[in-house]
Amino acid sequence: MKFKNILSNKIYAVVFLTAVVLISVSLLMAVNNVTAPKVKAQQEDKIKSLLSGIFPQMDTYNYEDEIYTVYQDDKEIGYAFLANGKGYGGEINILVGLDKDFIVKRVIVVSNTETPGLGSKITESSFTDQFTGLSAGDIFLKKNGGKIDAVTGATISSDAVAEAVRNAMLKKIDAVK
Repeated sequence: MKFKNILSNKIYAVVFLTAVVLISVSLLMAVNNVTAPKVKAQQEDKIKSLLSGIFPQMDTYNYEDEIYTVYQDDKEIGYAFLANGKGYGGEINILVGLDKDFIVKRVIVVSNTETPGLGSKITESSFTDQFTGLSAGDIFLKKNGGKIDAVTGATISSDAVAEAVRNAMLKKIDAVK
């Protein structure tokens, strides 16, 4: 009977749930401590790989104030940064590489949630290569007086990329100067 009274007591439920939560949080913290360095190393490798794709001659880079400054033989050769836009399907994340004169070297769509087979064509080189060699003032869709052809059937996604790249360039160039 005493055991049944203990189980029916409301304090027991609170103590039991508190113990379960504390054990769960402790286990999550332990797992995070073990995996965090590996996750960070993988992220660094991915960033280095993406930057090497934009700057093949890159020796090293420095990350400060959300801008990657890229070096070859200890000389600055360009900059890179992430630009974020909102397309038809959601968030679009873009890595933008600029040379020392703030002209686009390359644009890489890192992630997106656009419609597969339509809006997702913003990741293809036929779209992203159009940004190469442009300054911020040229990065508009042609229908808006710029030099970028929209992906057919994905104007919202195309415009989101152009706007994100242009706005991020204007903001980051001011930060670098």
